[in-house]
Amino acid sequence: MSSRVHACEHTVGVAAPAGVVYGMLADAARWPVFLPSVVHVERLDFDGVQERLRMWELADEAGAGNPGNPGNPGIPGIPGNFGNAAGDAGGVGGVLGGRVGSWYARRVLHPDVRAVVFEQEDAVWPGSVTSGVWSVRPAGETECVLGLRQERGLPVAAADGAGARREAEADVHRRLAQVRRAAGRWEQWDELLLSFEDRVRIEGPAELVYDFLYRIGDWPGRVPHVERAGVREDVPGIQVVSLDTCAAPGGRTVSTRAVRLCFPHAGRIVYKETLTPELVAAHSGEWSLLPDASGVTVVAAHQVMLRQEAVAPVLGAGTGLLEARDHVRAWLSRASTETLGLAKWHAESTVRRLR
Repeated sequence: MSSRVHACEHTVGVAAPAGVVYGMLADAARWPVFLPSVVHVERLDFDGVQERLRMWELADEAGAGNPGNPGNPGIPGIPGNFGNAAGDAGGVGGVLGGRVGSWYARRVLHPDVRAVVFEQEDAVWPGSVTSGVWSVRPAGETECVLGLRQERGLPVAAADGAGARREAEADVHRRLAQVRRAAGRWEQWDELLLSFEDRVRIEGPAELVYDFLYRIGDWPGRVPHVERAGVREDVPGIQVVSLDTCAAPGGRTVSTRAVRLCFPHAGRIVYKETLTPELVAAHSGEWSLLPDASGVTVVAAHQVMLRQEAVAPVLGAGTGLLEARDHVRAWLSRASTETLGLAKWHAESTVRRLR
């Protein structure tokens, strides 16, 4: 079958050192807190230079118009489209729950020239490949030029020339803008970014613990700080969740939305908030179960990017980022610890009743 290749390339100036920007592009696991559209990145294989990744992205945030259109964009550095659905068991491509796409990609890292070469095979049109390269060129000690070139090959029967070109051009501009915005605050990253985890030991089966964490729709009747929960799971393992909680200081109600990716066989639930509280620019996390011979250790991990401009309006004039970090960590940790404690009670009390 004949094919048509759509290629485009653009550059943009970034107010950050070239090494910082390259490091951000190379460290795909941190994209959920840097890039709005990315839900989760799983590294499947890595030899120090070449890697194989699985990506999940929000179709709406990626700017996709019609998810079934093979001209629609994919995630930064892994351009693609949204085709056949894929649940938590695997599969390539897909609009999951109408909003989340997933696919596999290969990347080659070139730190010596600050370039990332990528390739993704289209799941909707087998044999069609999207490839390209991110490049970073120094333009001074604290500035650089970021480039993105993409080439997308589609069967002629599927390729609307003008429409595909417009989508490709818009996609490249959008990706460059996302990276530029995130990298522009590189000097504050040490203060804006925080990662932490809470753990609890449970003398009960991992299956009961996972079931409690998975059934988030039941939390309003079980978890005191959860007032309301709405859950949509159009594709098994992909939950779109909206919550009203009162875990924030003062007990005021905070509304959030999130996408949760559920992996029951691995004992993991990863999530990305798509609507965050005022102080939080980005929040992703994971519930993971580590079973042993007599029970399970449950870990609640968080990655957070603070919203600097909200600190003074929310916490008061003169409040610094270090105080804001402590504030956000305390409230998120309190909420996850309470949830873990109730998961422990659920699993251990069920086991006692069954004995």
